[in-house]
This record gives sequence, C-alpha cells and structure tokens, in this order.
Amino acid sequence: MDTAPADLSTLTVAVIGGGVMGGTLFRALLAVEDPRVAHAVVAETHAPRRAALLAEVADLVVGRDVRATVDAVEAVRGADVVVLAVKPQDARATLASLAKDLGRGTLLLSICAGLSTTTLEGWLPGGVRVVRGMPNTPARIGEGATAVCAGSTATPADLDLVVRLLGRSGVVLPVAEDRMGAVTGVSGSGPAFVLLAMEAMIDAGVELGLTRAVAHDLAVQTFRGTAGLALEPGAHPTLLREAVTSPGGTTAAGLAALEEHGVRAGIAAAVRATYARDAELGA
Repeated sequence: MDTAPADLSTLTVAVIGGGVMGGTLFRALLAVEDPRVAHAVVAETHAPRRAALLAEVADLVVGRDVRATVDAVEAVRGADVVVLAVKPQDARATLASLAKDLGRGTLLLSICAGLSTTTLEGWLPGGVRVVRGMPNTPARIGEGATAVCAGSTATPADLDLVVRLLGRSGVVLPVAEDRMGAVTGVSGSGPAFVLLAMEAMIDAGVELGLTRAVAHDLAVQTFRGTAGLALEPGAHPTLLREAVTSPGGTTAAGLAALEEHGVRAGIAAAVRATYARDAELGA
C-alpha cells in the first residue's frame, strides 16, 4: 500500500519493545475508539513483562486480535504500522533484523530519543515511511504530551494517522523536526523535573512537621490543581504566579528563596542539558 489506511478497524499495529513507553503506547492505541484498532501485537523479550502487558490491556482486548510475542520479526510481518520503542542505541540493530520483513508501504513510528527521521530512513528499506514521536510518561493515564514530525516520504495522512492512534494518550502536537530536541527537554524528560520538585516539597513538609502521607497528598494535588489553572483559556504561568504573590507575603519570601538558590536557572539548565544529550544520542 502507498498510504496508511484511513479505517483503523482494518489496521494492524506492531509495537517493538514493551518497556515503559512501549507499553504505554500499546495501551493507548488499543484505547482508540470509533473505530477501534482490531489487530495489535507487542514484541518484548522478557516473559514476565509480556504477561504484564497483556494483563494491563485485558479490559480492551475483548473481540480483538491482541497478542504479545518474544519474536519481533513475527510481530512486524503484515503490520501496517510499526512502533519502534527500543533504546536509541539498539535501534539500528533492531531495524536491521527486521528490514526484510517490513512490508513496502509500512509506516514506522519511532519514539527513540535523538534519532532523526533521516537517520532512520537510512537504516530502512525503500518504501517504509517514518514518523518520529516524543511522548512522555503521563501518557499512561491519558495525560501525556507528545510531539510528532514526519519524515521525508511520510504523507499528511500518515501524520494524521499517528495523531489519531496516540489521541487517547493525551495532547499530540505536530512540530518541526529541528525542534524535537527541545521537546525532549521540555516534555519528554520534563516529568522527572516536576517530580523532583514534588519530592522536595514533600520532604520539606515532613521536616516541618507534616506526616509524609499528608505532605504527599498536599504537594501532588497542588501540582495537579496548578496545572489545571494553567490550562484555562487565557491563562499564563507568570500571571498565575503574580496572582498568588502578595507584596511582602509568604509566597514572595518563598519565591525569593527559590531565586537565591538558582531554581529557575537550574530548571532551564536541565532542559538544555537534556537537549544536548538528545543531540549526542543522534550523533
């Protein structure tokens, strides 16, 4: 076939790699409705993880052809869409082992950090189209942030198909490929930065006398609620921060301490360091 099928109910999808993100996307593509993906297989080398993956999607598989296999070659045979969810350093060898079994017209969705569509196309047989994606871990609960970009031969229909397949994972945004490194820094690795801040708030709460359970619930809900405010129409983080900061008040004192300890600069540096490492992985 020359383009991806528009009807998801005829689609066969193979996920290569059942780790955290591979497993997350496996569930997300099965959660798509109207129409549903009818045929899906995940290839994972570790038997306990294969069993866990099928258990995780047990509520979504009734009346559908859904499998887990140890054999990636078997998984990609006849697949319309192949999701490459292996470590970046393993991607070339994995694609080499699959090359002769990828059908002409297969669409490859890679979530390997740092690997450009040009690099991936160079490792693939002719006729295989490439879309690159960068999801993050909140996709597991349908609250992810994923950026996608198309390779040189991928069509607008291919990109639209990927957006539809990942739609139940959260927000999916097309971006230019030369911005994917920045995406890795802001959203791909971003959950770790947010969680580190959350840990610090919980630990400080405990130090000041709260139980760990209470400190945890307060901190987690504060992050959740603040994110909700930031998603409201017309909202902006700066304006929201200013609204809660009274001159000479407690919040102003806390913000001054954050600036004194370089928290703003540290977060920006973390995003830049992630961007740089993403570029190294693709070198």
